[in-house]
Amino acid sequence: MNPINRRQALLGTAATAATLAAPWVQAQGAWPSRPVTIVVPFPPGGGTDAFARPLFALMTKNVGRQFIIDNKGGAGGTLGAGIAAKAAPDGYTYFMGAVHHTIAPSMYPKLDYNIETDFVPVGLVSSVPQVIVVNPGKVAATTLPQLLEHLRRNPGRLNYGSAGNGTSHHLAGELFKLQTKTFITHIPYRGAGPMLQDLIAGQVDMAFDGLGSSAAHIKGGRLRAIAVASDKRAPGFPDTPTSTDGGVPTYKVATWYGIWAPKGAPREATQAMAAEMRKALNSDELKTMWTGLGTDTPNLWGDDFGRFVGSEVKRWAEVVKNSGAKLD
Repeated sequence: MNPINRRQALLGTAATAATLAAPWVQAQGAWPSRPVTIVVPFPPGGGTDAFARPLFALMTKNVGRQFIIDNKGGAGGTLGAGIAAKAAPDGYTYFMGAVHHTIAPSMYPKLDYNIETDFVPVGLVSSVPQVIVVNPGKVAATTLPQLLEHLRRNPGRLNYGSAGNGTSHHLAGELFKLQTKTFITHIPYRGAGPMLQDLIAGQVDMAFDGLGSSAAHIKGGRLRAIAVASDKRAPGFPDTPTSTDGGVPTYKVATWYGIWAPKGAPREATQAMAAEMRKALNSDELKTMWTGLGTDTPNLWGDDFGRFVGSEVKRWAEVVKNSGAKLD
């Protein structure tokens, strides 16, 4: 091919690419031009909802388009994740997952998605410490040393609820048992919301919950906070001791929540989504709300968030291996 023809061919290829991209470029000026769906892989009422609903309500107000929460609970959050992974990658469906989804690869050997390769990481929404909570009518302990003494005198007499097999609630409980040499029976649920209802009603004794979903119940006296799984007290809960205060300094677990898009989603759409999320998260309204839920405003986006997710997959694989955690 001579230089002139080669140049014409290249120009033709570029023109074709520009034509194909034109519909998105034209639509991008008004993104979103229609409602955006957020797949939340747990039932209403849990920690994911506690952060998703105020965030996307504010984004709906800011953008002038609906951000619709679609709860798809089941299988420790993996059912909804599989649905989201197969959604059309058009920039109008996103997935709000959690730390649970970096535990799942070690607990569920036949997942129909890969959290690291089947999604585009958008950004971190929040990261809150786990909190050991008890039903005050069923467990008399008010401090971590008192709880440990009771557990060691009564092995297997208490049970703990979780949001499901393979969730952070489950692994946090197994890690606690491993590090404190105690035994507590695991009762899995189909989400933190149903689990919390039964905990408050006295159907289960205790839980290792994300502080975000327990916060209102702790403040209302329906649950008693024994300790946060951290060496630093949580924002908004200065009177709740840490696991370090209680004599178990190695016990550190956080529940975090993030947003992904299905693989193949237009980069322009995910960047616009991240920009609107950042605007909402940095508002005084959400900063105040996040403090009340026990967390600071995060700042982890795109590829940096993706690398964090990869590190969490490796971390939890070690916890699963060392604790011997299994599906119940």
